[in-house]
Amino acid sequence: MIRRLLMGAALGVVVAGGGLAALLFLPGPKQSGTTTISVAGGARFRDVAEQLRAARLVRHPLPLVLWARLTGQDRRVGWGEYTLHSPIRPVDALARLAGLPDPVHRVTIPEGLTVRETVALLVANGLGSEDSFRCVLEDPRFLFEMALPPEGAEGYLFPDTYTFPRTMSAERILRVLIHRFGEHFDASLAARARGLGRTVQQTVTLASLIEEETQLDEERRLVSAVFHNRLRRGMRLQSDPTVLYGRTDDDRRITRRDLRTATPHNTYVIAGLPPTPIANPGRASLLAALDPAPVDFLYFVARGDGSHVFSPTLAAHSAAVSRHQRGGAGASSAGAASAGR
Repeated sequence: MIRRLLMGAALGVVVAGGGLAALLFLPGPKQSGTTTISVAGGARFRDVAEQLRAARLVRHPLPLVLWARLTGQDRRVGWGEYTLHSPIRPVDALARLAGLPDPVHRVTIPEGLTVRETVALLVANGLGSEDSFRCVLEDPRFLFEMALPPEGAEGYLFPDTYTFPRTMSAERILRVLIHRFGEHFDASLAARARGLGRTVQQTVTLASLIEEETQLDEERRLVSAVFHNRLRRGMRLQSDPTVLYGRTDDDRRITRRDLRTATPHNTYVIAGLPPTPIANPGRASLLAALDPAPVDFLYFVARGDGSHVFSPTLAAHSAAVSRHQRGGAGASSAGAASAGR
């Protein structure tokens, strides 16, 4: 009853203001085509109605503002992009804006990108500026609110396919990516990590190394086993991607000098895991980090075709290196533990 009285009062207000109630039900002046209305987070409906007027979808925004407020529909208008077909009645435009926004910007974030590369991909898709993402990622309060380590979000921007409206803020986009990580690395996986004596951060770091070392699903648990076995024996991981981490160029070559250069992440120099992840791993690598294959391998070397030869001893590994790294056709740079130390 109260709702009906409010609706009647709304019409009465508009009629008293000059008989403009009919404008709620008469199509706007634009005759054909579609128009996209972008609603920013926290925008007032009065501003949205003004967008409709500027787009020539409605003649007068005031009746629509009053009607939306008194019917409560203005509170249901969320941020996003909305495609409206014209001519359209103002009441129908309001109903569209009170519904779900259009999923118009689809972006796929591949496994293994760093935070810097992920931001570059989002920027390239028109979803914000590099500065806007960097400001959020460097905000200690944001990291704390998202339960991320103070070192940063590396490893936690989950690779997946997302749909974002262009008006979505950088902070909201990053929250979605981090929330998606939490959906995949849930409490049960965190418990499995604790059962292995590792923190979530250590597990994500290990998963990032696995992600960078192999693209083959059948090899992920084998690579994980090599790293687990080496950590258990106190051996350095000697993972080539950790040498490359932090480079801003596209040069993927590694020299002997690179192997000896002391950086925080270079596992040819440091013992144990790097202090942070070196990329954003996918679910398969996260699971592999928690479930290494039951093998005694300590070494692997790239064949040159994307696959690897795994070995339990230095002698077997040295023979594999001779075949695939020194004389093998098309061999790529050595994988983890290639130096054999």
